[in-house]
Amino acid sequence: MTTKSQDNPAITVLQSLSPPDGTTRFVNQVVEGAPPQVRFRFFSWRSALFSRYDVLHVHWPELLIRGKRPLRAFLRRRALYALMLKARRQRIPIVRTVHNLRPHEAGKAGETRALAALDANTTLFIRLNPTTPVAPEAKAVTILHGHYRDRFSRVPLPQSIPGRCLYFGLIRPYKGVETLLSVFASLARDDLQLRIVGRPSEGLRAVIAQAEARDRRISSDLRFVPDDELVQEVGRADLIVLPYREMHNSGALLVALSLDRPVLVPTSPSNAALAEEVGPGWIYMYDGALTPAMLEITIDSARIMERGARPRLENRDWNTLGEQTYQAYLRALHATGRITGEER
Repeated sequence: MTTKSQDNPAITVLQSLSPPDGTTRFVNQVVEGAPPQVRFRFFSWRSALFSRYDVLHVHWPELLIRGKRPLRAFLRRRALYALMLKARRQRIPIVRTVHNLRPHEAGKAGETRALAALDANTTLFIRLNPTTPVAPEAKAVTILHGHYRDRFSRVPLPQSIPGRCLYFGLIRPYKGVETLLSVFASLARDDLQLRIVGRPSEGLRAVIAQAEARDRRISSDLRFVPDDELVQEVGRADLIVLPYREMHNSGALLVALSLDRPVLVPTSPSNAALAEEVGPGWIYMYDGALTPAMLEITIDSARIMERGARPRLENRDWNTLGEQTYQAYLRALHATGRITGEER
């Protein structure tokens, strides 16, 4: 590891993600907000096992070891154990960002054991909100999920269309889009619209198409939309609806708030904390399953609710978070003995 000075050591971090592509993916903001002392590399099993780096930063670890075929999944689990052995021998700290409390789609026993082993070998956990439980607490640091105001500032925000609800983002079973379609269809009001935007997983495209065919108020754009189009879609919405069956951290929620649109989400400790942070009138929550009454009440309430000009997101700029992440890397390096207190 080289250093520019004793106070600001330069480090190489291997991210368990693909490289930035200029969109709103989490990795884009992490890289762009990092201080110049941090050099990033991006994941392949070859680079993880055979290249030199100072810190391994893991996100969504289950994605590293899953495969469409059982043999591929097995080989990736073996590779993960080999990677943990390398990290121990070379005193490479493993830093893990805890995006979710558990994988959204449950894995088999071998995957569960491998993920438990990774947790046991993790030097430092980064939680994106203060409600994420991490044991022991001494191995955790809180670095908030950043906003997207700077990224979207160059795109004019259109006026909202009264009565338009929007779901956007990846469409996967746990995100509750099927429930939203059913609930919306139960509302007998011609002044409402539902727009679904995002790339669906297998089987959900047909479900959405059938809902559109039955109800002229429903429309969709079932693809990954670039940022310029995403701003237009969110801007035209009167209310964003994210009816996830389980929500702990959500980039889509931060996108909606960054574009000054109110959002309806399930009740959770993390959503409650964010609602208090951003101020009244921006985040609406419901308990249990989303119902037609709750959706209708929220649509009407959000339209007349007094709220600040913008949600309060001042503590979530990516440059500040990038510096905090750099300090977390140094803490992890110190914990493994890879750098000394004097180098810090």
